[in-house]
Amino acid sequence: MTDTTKSIPEPENMDVFAESLDSLVNMWYMSTNPGLVVDTIYDDFIAEGNKTSDSVYIERLNNIVSPFELNYNNHVKAYINLYTQKRREQVESMLGLSAYYFPMFEQALDAYGLPLELKYLPVIESALNPRAFSRAGASGLWQFMYYTGKQYGLNINSYVDERRDPHKSTLAAVKFLSDLYDIYGDWQLVIAAYNCGPGNVNRAIRRSGGKRNFWEIFYLLPRETRGYVPAFIAATYTFIYHKEHNIIPKAAKLPLATDTVMISKPLHFSQVAEMLDMPVDIIRHLNPQYRKDIIPAQKESYPLRLAFDRSTTFATLEDSIYTHNREKYFTSNQLVVKPGSSSGSSFSPPPGKEKIYYTVKSGDVVGLIADWFDVYSSSLRYWNNIRRNMIRVGQKLAIFVDKDKVDYYKSIARQKSGYSAPSSQQLASASEDGDYIYHTVGRGDSVWSIAREYPGVSDSDILRLNNISNAQKIKPGQRLKIKPKS
Repeated sequence: MTDTTKSIPEPENMDVFAESLDSLVNMWYMSTNPGLVVDTIYDDFIAEGNKTSDSVYIERLNNIVSPFELNYNNHVKAYINLYTQKRREQVESMLGLSAYYFPMFEQALDAYGLPLELKYLPVIESALNPRAFSRAGASGLWQFMYYTGKQYGLNINSYVDERRDPHKSTLAAVKFLSDLYDIYGDWQLVIAAYNCGPGNVNRAIRRSGGKRNFWEIFYLLPRETRGYVPAFIAATYTFIYHKEHNIIPKAAKLPLATDTVMISKPLHFSQVAEMLDMPVDIIRHLNPQYRKDIIPAQKESYPLRLAFDRSTTFATLEDSIYTHNREKYFTSNQLVVKPGSSSGSSFSPPPGKEKIYYTVKSGDVVGLIADWFDVYSSSLRYWNNIRRNMIRVGQKLAIFVDKDKVDYYKSIARQKSGYSAPSSQQLASASEDGDYIYHTVGRGDSVWSIAREYPGVSDSDILRLNNISNAQKIKPGQRLKIKPKS
């Protein structure tokens, strides 16, 4: 295995890749508790990357039995540091999700005789988010473009996008990868071509004079693809050696035992949720291929995936589920004329809930706003017709909260200021000796979110200043040193 750490600079698009991880793994089905800090960086491991020598990384990669050539260089090292240090929390979330998705991937890969390590591709493609949608138009766990998805048999229309169907998109991806291997016979070139297309890889090979080694055509490939193989190697390393970096999987709420029922009439997710007494969000995330909460089963049957126990209940109540509130969702048993989005302005409050509004401020993100108001991120997006987590300063978001806590959440809406710079009142909150700026921990605060309020301060800075070994131990009312007064 060649060590070229001194000859190759760090990836140019590392910051873009890191930022995308934040939004991609910001999903409701991770087991986070409102007000509970999910930061798992400990003092002993903050400098982990600096303590691990290149020789250790090389030895560990060399010990992985794989048909892939797992090279080590500065590109790979940069992505290993990203996964194991800077984005530990996101990796913990993805490790939790892998318990649901990896068996599905492995089964399909094994059936086609492909390396099981290819299961790590969706980690770098979508961060295991079936609703991921790129600026280029790629969608789903495996990030299929529209025409590639169609070419491999995925149905895409106004109601269904099978690029987001975990099972069908996995089968399509396996076929695509198999075809690419028939072309290149080299797995590094295969996954590079998966990212940028065979045309770009073929062009790089021609311009190199016929070289067919990824690292030899490295600078002839599109900029994004240069980081793709290093990121794949780093993801493989991180998922195998996460324990060595004290990264603990965070359990997902997705049920591991599921089953499908075939739907023969148009059906709305809300009909199922109300009759089976389950959150509609669970149905959405088990069935991400349905774009508008509607299963358009008019001329053909469509599958609905449910937790195993709910699927048996569905079979018992099937006729009642179809007839439940049917006129509300389907006029004359037809698909609704305007199935469009359900925004907060027209969405009826769920039972026991009341609508309040929050005005978006500079630096706010969907996931943190949802945390403040103890709601799911997906619910917040659904109520306000938010796509790709895009919100704008000044936008009013409708939020449905418990009726008996309306005053509390209204006060949160007034007080929260996103990630904007700290107020003059905050800056004046110094210790008696005047040496430090302090922050009083509020409900829902985490070390990470507090650090974002103070420019130039990181979560690890706060942990060190306050001698905190476990970031989950902070509590409302606690005063934290933020930084020395300048």
